[in-house]
Formats: sequence, C-alpha cells, structure tokens
Amino acid sequence: MDEHGERQFAEYFAAKRDSVRRTAYLLCGDWHRADDLAQTAFVALHRRWHKIRDRDATDAYLRKTLIRASIDESRRPWRREQQTERLPEPEPTGVRLDEQVATRADLMAGLREVPPKQRAVLVLRYFEGLDVAGVAKVLGCSEGNVKSQTARGLAHLRTALGEEVETHG
Repeated sequence: MDEHGERQFAEYFAAKRDSVRRTAYLLCGDWHRADDLAQTAFVALHRRWHKIRDRDATDAYLRKTLIRASIDESRRPWRREQQTERLPEPEPTGVRLDEQVATRADLMAGLREVPPKQRAVLVLRYFEGLDVAGVAKVLGCSEGNVKSQTARGLAHLRTALGEEVETHG
C-alpha cells in the first residue's frame, strides 16, 4: 500500500477504533477479547484497504468482519468455559452509580446467555442502530432470518434477565 493509503487507513482507524472496540465488547462481554476481535477486524480491513473503491461501504465491511470474527471465536471449544468479568468504569450520568452499574452488569450477563448469532443480531439492531435490512446485509442472511433471530435473541435475553426487555426500534 502506498503512503497515501496508509495515511487514510490510519485516520480511519483513529476515528473508528473506540466504537469498534465497544461493539466488540457488547458481542463478547470481555474487554481483552474485544480488543482481539477489533484487531482482527482492522487487520482484515487493512489487507483489503487498497481494493476498497466505495469508502462509504467501509463501515459495513468492518462491522461484518467484526461480527464474523466474534461468531467464529465463540465456536472454539475453549470459549465455552464460564468467565467472570470486571465491569469497565461507567461514565458519569444523572443516574445513580449503583443503579447504572447494576443495569449494565445485568445486561452484560444477560447478553452472555444469548447464543452468538442472536447476540450479534441484538447488538447490531439495538446498540449499533441498524435496521433489519442493514443487519441482514452485514450477516449475509435474509431479513426474515434477522427477524426470527431477533425474536429468539430477545426471548433468551428476557429469560436471562427474568423480566420484560424494552425494545425501541
């Protein structure tokens, strides 16, 4: 890759690394694994950077690579072990700290109970804000599959949380 391409990639990486890392964390529930997943996605993007003609499609390619890496990683036998996690430091908001931590901890614990593909659909729909068509495109499946995976994922999450899960969108 030429110097101009390297500079463009470095700028893109700097702009996107934190959001990709957060998305990876939502997918796997572990900051160290999230770093690995984000790195895998960015390395794959770097390999193809010179072939990308439509720079508007770069986010979609990166997101798809991240989701696939997460699903592939979850299929490895050693990933079926139970892990305990430490929560990241929450950002200050108007919500009481103990309520915010409890909500985040409950959600992350619930997401870990959802199967990987369903978790990917939920993260893309409700945390990344993609519509059904966008999720279908990222995952390379039909919109009907996205809808059924969303319904099943929400059912798993409701069971894991032991309460009704609100979905806006």
